[in-house]
Order: sequence, then C-alpha cells, then structure tokens
Amino acid sequence: MHMSFRFAGLQESIIKAVKDAVEGKDIAVAFSGGLDSGLMSAIAKKYANSVHLYTCGTATAHDVMMAKDLSEKLELPWTHAEISKRNVEPLLKEMISSTGTTDPFTLSYELQLFCVCREAKEDTVITGQGADEYFMGCAKFVDQTDNDYYLQRDAAVERLLKVSIPCELSIAEHFGKEIFYPYMSEEIISGVSELGQDDLRPKDMDSRKSVLREIAQNMGYPHIAARKKKSSQYGSGTTDIIRKLAREKGMFYNEYIASLCDEVLFRDRAKGRGSIINARIDSIVKVEAENILRQLNMSPSEAVEMFYLKIIEDGGIQSVGKRKGP
Repeated sequence: MHMSFRFAGLQESIIKAVKDAVEGKDIAVAFSGGLDSGLMSAIAKKYANSVHLYTCGTATAHDVMMAKDLSEKLELPWTHAEISKRNVEPLLKEMISSTGTTDPFTLSYELQLFCVCREAKEDTVITGQGADEYFMGCAKFVDQTDNDYYLQRDAAVERLLKVSIPCELSIAEHFGKEIFYPYMSEEIISGVSELGQDDLRPKDMDSRKSVLREIAQNMGYPHIAARKKKSSQYGSGTTDIIRKLAREKGMFYNEYIASLCDEVLFRDRAKGRGSIINARIDSIVKVEAENILRQLNMSPSEAVEMFYLKIIEDGGIQSVGKRKGP
C-alpha cells in the first residue's frame, strides 16, 4: 500500500472493520458478486478461519452469474441459494411471519439475505449493507439538483437505519445467526463524513462508489474495482418473479404482497373486504404505523377503512390524520 494514496486512512478503516468482524471465525458472506461484497470477501479471506460465499437469485440472474465468476477469481467456495416461482411465495410468507415486514420494497430487497441466512451453515454472516448509502452507490444519487441530492442521501441513510437494518436483524435472529456490517463501522462512517462531496457525489452511473473503487484498485484488486452491479432485487431476479406471480393471480405487485401479509399476519381478515386503494406514503411512516397496528391486532385495511369512515362521519378531513408540528 502506498501511504501517499489519498484514501489511505479510509482504506485502513475498511480493512480493520472486516478484520474485527471475521478474525478467527467461520464466515458466511452475503455475496452479490459486486464491488462491496467482493472487496469485503477478499479482505475476509486473509483473516477469517474460513470464508464461504452465498448468492441468492434465479438460475439465470445477473447476480448469480457475476458471483460465480468472482468466486472463482477469489478462489473461495460458493453456494447458489436458488429462488424460483416454485419457492418464492413460501419464502416470502416465512419472511413476513418471522420479521413482521410488510413493505413490498423491503421484502423484495431483503429476501436475498433471508435466503442466504437460510442456506448458510456458518453462524456468522457479513454483508456489504451500507456501502450504497455511505459511498453513494444508488442510482438515485445521479443527476440530482443539490437540494434533491442531499435529501435523497439523508433519506437513504434514514431508511437504512430505521427499516433495512431492523428487518435484517430479525432475519438473523430467526435463523440463529450473528450479522456484521463492516461498511457501517463508526470509523468508516466518520472517515466518509470527512471526505468532500466532490469525491463522493457520482457524476454519472459509472462513477458511483468511486472512492470504494479507488480503494479496491489500490489494494491490488482491479477485477473487483471494475465490477458493475444492479440493485439486489433486480440483480437477483426476485422482483421479476414476484411480478409474474402477481399477474398470474390477477393482481398488482403491491396488492399481491398485501394479500400475503394479510394471510400471514392478519389471518386473512383483510382479504375480500372490498375495493383496493393504491396509495404512496413514506416507507418509514408505513413501517412504524404497521408495527403499532400489529400490536393492536389490526390490519392496514381495517385501519384505512376506519379512517375513511371517520372522514364520512365528520363530513370532511378537518384535523383527522393531519401531522402535528410545523
């Protein structure tokens, strides 16, 4: 390593975070074949007792092809946790039941980790979660006004901490695993916060996570630095399968997920209740509200119907449902 390298401090923090998580352990890696999990696996190989890579996806998924290729380059054992139309619905139901997750996006995104933990023989799992949010890897960070960029960045971190991580910890608990997030160590987050926005902010799709790519290149992993990757729900093929199942049942994507949640969490009470309402609300508001509804043993459909009945009773919306504060 050249000490003149401009990201040398952050590079050392990444090495230390992975080493602290894996040293002397048998490790399972949630492995997509991309930059984040590839760099993490290469470092883990130096310090862990053993490293086994696991990839969730369909037989022909982008992530599966990428992961198989990179596992061979890293000379690490690899297992394909296959998903298909045959097993996705039972997996989704098990995930909904064990985590209480009902958000369609979260279910499609986190099903990959669920399948990895289900397949892994090791007790410790490491994941590259957080790299997209802190190293600016999401497509939505590209081509934004200054104001929208900062709003998107902050919202992504908030969703990571309030929605994704709680779901993943529930997944790990369900399977008796311990999960580690090297890219979310305090030292790395602190190091990233000290970087200039010109270093982090992507100018185009190819410059996303450019800092992490430079670090991988500097560490002698050009084949990892050059990896391109899709979002996990698309790269794994999960979203396409769920959409096909929904169409076969004559439903929209979100409607199909809602029907599974009703069946698993609310004993089918909300199915067949009447008209479907399609509404977009903040994902964090949705998650927090539905956590409360579950404690009340009430389905979202019942809560929305109560709200509509209140509007009818009051002859208007008035103060009903309005947020407090400025």
